[in-house]
Amino acid sequence: MEALENRFIFFPDKRIDVTPRDLGLAYEEITFTTQDGVSLNGWWIPGGSPVTILWFHGNGGNISYRLDNIKLRHDLLGTNIFIFDYRGYGRSEGQASVEGTYRDGDAAIRYVQGRRDIDSSKIVFLGESLGSAVAVEMATRHHCAALILESPFLSIAEMAKASLPFLPISSLLQTKYDTLSKIGQVGIPLLIVHGENDEIVPFRQGQRLFEAAREPKKFYAIAGARHNDLYAVGGQAYLEILDRFIAKAIEAAASR
Repeated sequence: MEALENRFIFFPDKRIDVTPRDLGLAYEEITFTTQDGVSLNGWWIPGGSPVTILWFHGNGGNISYRLDNIKLRHDLLGTNIFIFDYRGYGRSEGQASVEGTYRDGDAAIRYVQGRRDIDSSKIVFLGESLGSAVAVEMATRHHCAALILESPFLSIAEMAKASLPFLPISSLLQTKYDTLSKIGQVGIPLLIVHGENDEIVPFRQGQRLFEAAREPKKFYAIAGARHNDLYAVGGQAYLEILDRFIAKAIEAAASR
């Protein structure tokens, strides 16, 4: 049952034809290994800021699908960015699974925290769509300065109810990704961003997750944005919100 569900949850693409260099960005090709021996691939894009964004991407494609988004954030925020592919995606080995994404997240955090050229107290987790569930789980296991969730969902069961309201299958699902039950364990600054016209994850799910979260927290709605175009529709205004949120979170972390 779990293997069948994985086919409807994960949509990896193994092919990577473009890299940050094609967009004029300096980067390092990174290979690192999980505790269960899976080799993963990622990109380290250095910035001029002491802040590092650790990016947990969504369920489709691979890291190369996020290149325009990466460049926009890099150019306007100036942070270091580390984005990696879960097992089964891009150049990463293995086959995607829920537990696998958690192991991959653990390994990515260990890698970033082990870099000698960054300040490990200034790492921000960014979770995009499915990656929001991974990022929340990681925030319950590891220290980070702040947590940003873009287009987050409550759980796979809630997504099934929203997508297939006439099929009572939510109670049969083995896959949980139950972010709603975990968000209350997160005590660091939280920013939830959702497009008001999200056609995949209902806008109300982002609102409900925000309501269940602890302070300090902020919700930012992007009018006209759908599921995959937050950065494009939000543009400069969104990135300015992001920049101020990160700066405030880092300042708060330094005072703790």
